[in-house]
Amino acid sequence: MRSTASSLMYPLTLSTSLSPSSSQLRPCCLRLLSHSLPFFYKFESPHTFCPKSKNRPVLLVRSCTSITAKPSSQFRKKPVDSEQDEKLRSLREVFSKPGIGIDAYIIPSQDAHQFSSLGSEKKNKPPVPSEFIAECYMRRAYISGFTGSAGTAVITKDKAALWTDGRYFLQAEKQLSYSWILMRAGNYGVPTTSEWLNDVLAPGCRIGIDPLEQFLFSSDAAAELKEAIAKKNHELVYLYDINLVDEIWKESRPEPPRKPVRVHELTYAGLDVSSKLSSLRSELIDAGCSAIVVSMLDEVCWLLNLRGNDVPNSPVMYAYLIVEIDEAKLFIDDSKVSPEVMDHLKNAGVELRPYESILAEIKNLAAKGVHLWLDTSSINAAIVDTYKAACDQYSGHLDNKRKNKTKAYGVTNGQSEVSTGVYKISPILLAKAVKNEAELEGMRNAHLRDAAALAQFWSWLEEEILKGALLTEVDVAYKLLQFRSMQAGFLDTSFDTISASGANGAIIHYNPNPDSCSIVDVKKMFLLDSGAQYIDGTTDITRTVHFGEPTPREKECFTRVLQGHIALDQAVFPENTPGFVLDAFARSSLWKIGLDYRHGTGHGVGAALNVHEGPQSISFRFGNTTPLLKGMIVSNEPGYYEDHAFGIRIENLLCVKEMDTPNRFGGIGFLGFEKLTFVPIQSKVVELSLLSNAEIDWLNHYHSQVWEKVSPLLDGSARQWLWDNTRPLAKP
Repeated sequence: MRSTASSLMYPLTLSTSLSPSSSQLRPCCLRLLSHSLPFFYKFESPHTFCPKSKNRPVLLVRSCTSITAKPSSQFRKKPVDSEQDEKLRSLREVFSKPGIGIDAYIIPSQDAHQFSSLGSEKKNKPPVPSEFIAECYMRRAYISGFTGSAGTAVITKDKAALWTDGRYFLQAEKQLSYSWILMRAGNYGVPTTSEWLNDVLAPGCRIGIDPLEQFLFSSDAAAELKEAIAKKNHELVYLYDINLVDEIWKESRPEPPRKPVRVHELTYAGLDVSSKLSSLRSELIDAGCSAIVVSMLDEVCWLLNLRGNDVPNSPVMYAYLIVEIDEAKLFIDDSKVSPEVMDHLKNAGVELRPYESILAEIKNLAAKGVHLWLDTSSINAAIVDTYKAACDQYSGHLDNKRKNKTKAYGVTNGQSEVSTGVYKISPILLAKAVKNEAELEGMRNAHLRDAAALAQFWSWLEEEILKGALLTEVDVAYKLLQFRSMQAGFLDTSFDTISASGANGAIIHYNPNPDSCSIVDVKKMFLLDSGAQYIDGTTDITRTVHFGEPTPREKECFTRVLQGHIALDQAVFPENTPGFVLDAFARSSLWKIGLDYRHGTGHGVGAALNVHEGPQSISFRFGNTTPLLKGMIVSNEPGYYEDHAFGIRIENLLCVKEMDTPNRFGGIGFLGFEKLTFVPIQSKVVELSLLSNAEIDWLNHYHSQVWEKVSPLLDGSARQWLWDNTRPLAKP
């Protein structure tokens, strides 16, 4: 699946690294891990306490001059969409209702638990996956008609604008009506959301967001927005009790999901819940905390060895978790919890609480003087603001008691009973990213079964194309789903399949629609980006093929993408190397002829969890200094996209492993990659004259591995297809 856009493809912003430059990763070893890797890694950033001033890391500033943006209508001729325009009119009518009184409204893509960095004013945190949310929370898609997973809509009384990144430019052009301005985030001269609001609104306007009732903004995002718009004396209005989109969505809004939760077996998890909680509690003690709030859904699932089905393509459930030194509480709709899951949680010392009672519990923690660990890059504004307000309230109450006590007795012991917050990156983020041996083995096994399904699919598709069958992009995606569903342990796709013929392949996150998709054309390139969720692992693979005769241009572009893929796959690098250092490996061959692509080269992948996982990445996101560590999984997916013509992408998943090098310069070790994906790369579209002998050797060796590992799982025509497509190549 396409990686997140690089930082250079986002709006011009203030940027910092994952943690201050002085920060280091310190391992807190847990011997229970079979591969003897650190369990929780610490980001040793300075603590910031609730009552005190905001200590911020030093920011790298990229300035922005005068900014203009063309409306999307200037890039394509499209009739006015009356349905979307009616939604805009209805929304604007709500602006002036009593108790609201706003001049603009911001609609992000997120739900209460997952936040993206698009449109953020400061990139001082690692990107947080936010690809998938339940349908009932897809407010931005409902109001704008744009269905891409990343984007922010901003609506004023007379304008509507939508920001998205380079993965979605072409899709947004097609889906937005004439009334919307498309902001191509990252292109030169395109403003951020706050810059645009400061430009189009008269000073002193009121800008509404939904921070509490629907929890749609992270604490950091809300604070940064408030600071940015204050330059024009605008007020950020927290609409606590109402979401304006829901007001016009009304009865047609889907119901929240209530699907059952299941236990993720220890065979696949590799570590029991009690051990994970024990290590987390050690982290709390070291940080001077007595509790932590966990709101990221994949973190909750990983920590408790649970999986859900509330979010499309992601095996997670809507829940919050509070872990204290001596207890833990899971906030969830108990109708999702079976007796088996209840026993699983009880054995780990985890109690159930109603999902909607999370804010009440936050107040209780403040009242008890709990020092709470909060990752403000992922915790929503509702939780952080509730905790701070409760801290202030109880602090004032205690101050009054102390004054009265001092007056009566004339003494004080100098001890503080005031609860404070510690604002740091979640320790679960990195612990989850470094897979244990059981998780890695599950991923390896899932990828082999997935490769067998893909071999069956490609064999079928090529045969159908040769027979002259007319197949749509949706037909093809559905057939692939059928083949995958026959594999043991299959649960779901890991994202909507990108089945793209010809020019549609240039739409980086293209999603074929049955009513408007194309026929798979034998004369055009065909890009297929797909993945699956299995009980033991998550897959993500892209292959680009041609069923006829590719043009010289297509072959050259494909071959240069392949060269980048090979270069990254073969990379050997020192320990503590961040992913952005490797990004140029994948682009270098394209750069030599003046080409590039508008997305990152690699994203993290969860083990039977989210297909997009942080904090690691391989991209131009140079502010993310998270090192690649042994056991992390990343994608290797360079591409090239020629607008209105074709798209090319080659993607495998890789696991970071130790390399046995003859030297250890500076006394440090070196790392490289282990392949997880084993599916042939079509040789027809390779221009062999461009490849070096070493690159041809790499391709031949890869195909020999594909045959060795996958052929035992196949028979008949699929096995023959695999044989035909793994034969050695040689320069003529």
